[in-house]
Amino acid sequence: MTPGAAMAQGSGAALRGLPDFTELVEQVGPSVVNIRTLEKVRANAIGPMTPDEEMQELFRRFFGVPLPNVPNAPRPGPRQNRPQEEAQPRGVGSGFILSADGFIMTNAHVVEGADEVVVTLTDKREFKARIVGADKRTDVAVVKIQATGLPAVRVGDVSRLKVGEWVMAIGSPFGLENSVTAGIVSAKQRDTGEYLPFIQTDVAINPGNSGGPLINMRGEVVGINSQIYSRSGGFMGISFSIPMDEAMRVSEQLRSTGRVSRGRIGVQIAPVTKEVAESIGLGKTQGVLVRGVEEGSPAEKAGIEAGDIITRFEGKAIDKPADLPRAVGNTKPGSRVAITVFRRGKTHELNVMVAEIEAEKQIAALPDKKPLTTAVQYLGLSVSDLTDALKKEFRVRRGVRVDAVAEVASRAGIREGDLILAVANTEVSSVKEFEAIMSRIDKTRPVSVLIRRGDGAQYVLIRPVN
Repeated sequence: MTPGAAMAQGSGAALRGLPDFTELVEQVGPSVVNIRTLEKVRANAIGPMTPDEEMQELFRRFFGVPLPNVPNAPRPGPRQNRPQEEAQPRGVGSGFILSADGFIMTNAHVVEGADEVVVTLTDKREFKARIVGADKRTDVAVVKIQATGLPAVRVGDVSRLKVGEWVMAIGSPFGLENSVTAGIVSAKQRDTGEYLPFIQTDVAINPGNSGGPLINMRGEVVGINSQIYSRSGGFMGISFSIPMDEAMRVSEQLRSTGRVSRGRIGVQIAPVTKEVAESIGLGKTQGVLVRGVEEGSPAEKAGIEAGDIITRFEGKAIDKPADLPRAVGNTKPGSRVAITVFRRGKTHELNVMVAEIEAEKQIAALPDKKPLTTAVQYLGLSVSDLTDALKKEFRVRRGVRVDAVAEVASRAGIREGDLILAVANTEVSSVKEFEAIMSRIDKTRPVSVLIRRGDGAQYVLIRPVN
């Protein structure tokens, strides 16, 4: 056999070994839905400006002169009146049918802030959906449509999922409905600092895929596509999905009560380094260090002290800091559980009565850092109101000052000390206005920001990581 024939034969064998997803698409495709969200906004008394007109008008209001470097800029002309309130598109996402009677699972960030949710099935039927509940911590939401006999998905066992296994996603990237992509599981239990350990894959996921299912080769849903790692705003080979076992636990609470109840014990924790473990006689690196105990908390009442190393919770080993809040959070409030702590060379068994965490409680800022606005979660920056002195110095009548910049905004070129004059073509006069604008815009798409630095102003485009 010639080398060429051998190569051809080898290639054919490799090709025959590749998976065929056609049956999976036919099987699961009808259970995947497109989700559009609408927001009711108060319209101006006059019709919309063109993009050039918007830019010119904003610059004229702030500086009283035309925007430089835009030749022959059009002057705003008369526009027709329009209704004072109208529904405008907020975003597009995906979801999948949990039950034949119309319960649908998606991401919380897909439906957040929506005044209206529209679900489109693969047979092109459209339904207005009711939001049953949404949980920001896990980014899981459940909506309900009035329909029966719907094709529900089969939920898979995440514990059987293996790294290297083929998986498939179906969703609506950039609004392109029923798009199919495939790849392999890159890692499990990936800790990204979120409340849940994610499934990492190399399946192509883009804005609009959020809320769609991650499907194994048995046609079972094993995750909800939720996030990507990107420096460009688009897919770069790394995507994250919420494990389906965790999502189902959340969805059951949402369907029964409309909210998720989680436990808390009231401790501040930190990692245990190898040096610390060796120096205190712990041996191997394990557990979490208790940095502080809240006054009157369940932990204080149970006798937990600052400096303790928590090594086990309800019999389960605590190996890294993320393990403890997840274990405590998944414990029913009111339960009494055993906690193992290592203290001054000895192991102690303590019993703690788990309390309930406040709904969507915000993590307090460290005392030596300035509290950040909610915008830091999306744009990656913190802002404050302008003083009269700053307004006079920069010769502006409105805006907010950038006090801190994180990765997303920094990549766009925003610096500490910049003034933000407008976001998404809307003027900003105060922090309150800034946060109100942020609560309305589509957080799955890039947002334009008009900034003032020194004597000049410029537009920058911030591309969030979804």
